[in-house]
Amino acid sequence: MSVDMNRAETTAQSKVRWRGRLRSNEITGLLFTVPLLIGVLGFAVYPMVEALRLSFHQTNGVTGVWVGFGNYARVLKDDMFWRSFYNTLYMGVLSVILGISFSFILATLIHAIPQTRLKNLFKAVYFLPNVISAVATSILFSFLFHPGQEGLLNYAISFIGIEPVGWFTDPQYSRFSIVLMLLWGALGYNTIIFIAGLQGVPKDLYEAAEIDGAGPFKKWRYITIPTLRPIFVFMIVIGIINAMKQFTNVWLLGGTAGNPAGSLMTSVLYIYRNAFLSSQMGIATAASYLLFVFILLVTLIILTLSRKSNTE
Repeated sequence: MSVDMNRAETTAQSKVRWRGRLRSNEITGLLFTVPLLIGVLGFAVYPMVEALRLSFHQTNGVTGVWVGFGNYARVLKDDMFWRSFYNTLYMGVLSVILGISFSFILATLIHAIPQTRLKNLFKAVYFLPNVISAVATSILFSFLFHPGQEGLLNYAISFIGIEPVGWFTDPQYSRFSIVLMLLWGALGYNTIIFIAGLQGVPKDLYEAAEIDGAGPFKKWRYITIPTLRPIFVFMIVIGIINAMKQFTNVWLLGGTAGNPAGSLMTSVLYIYRNAFLSSQMGIATAASYLLFVFILLVTLIILTLSRKSNTE
């Protein structure tokens, strides 16, 4: 009986020691996360809360008066806001559709290359534009798409009898030129993601399809694409978020007015103009939250549709 009691006491003492060690480890871990938590609270959470507060005030960022939902009403009645939203949506949707389509086809072709070294070479070449900054990309395309005969693209199309095109100076072509630039910049990243997904497709599915007489296109259509559906959803969501935040390239190429003729005025550029040129922080933050709500709703709709299709 005494032996059992000693064992019980020893077990209880060991549990107390382990609990003390766990608590000390937890405290140590929490202390290590304090700098990160301070950064998140100071540079992410606080700006979002403060922006929400400013959106209900007519303010220059320092002083202001409460106007309730007046700023939101002004933004929704502003033709410039809707024009910038249309430009952003036009360039965003087109760049996402073309970017995902071309990168998936390109990833399929690269994945089919049997030589590993050649495959890695293509990966590196196509990923290279992704490491170039938006400023350098804008400068590069300003030379390539120069409106005169000096532009490389205009010089190339002159050989087939086409007159020089004002890629960034003609409202008819400026937005599509931005789409081409976005496509060039995002193609490498999207391709690498798709290649990683293709490497995870079970080979047994392809072998079974070959036994059933399926050709390359049918295997691509009925095996590859359905298997990579989560990656497609991820690429669409990330692509829409990035596309709706376009600022640097259009600001460098079209200025704060979104020239030519406002065709490059995006939603973020509209927010920038109101915040830092007109000192209307209330209008700018209201537009920011409207843009945030739109992106959130689109993301939720895409995820909901994706989950429904997976359950069917």
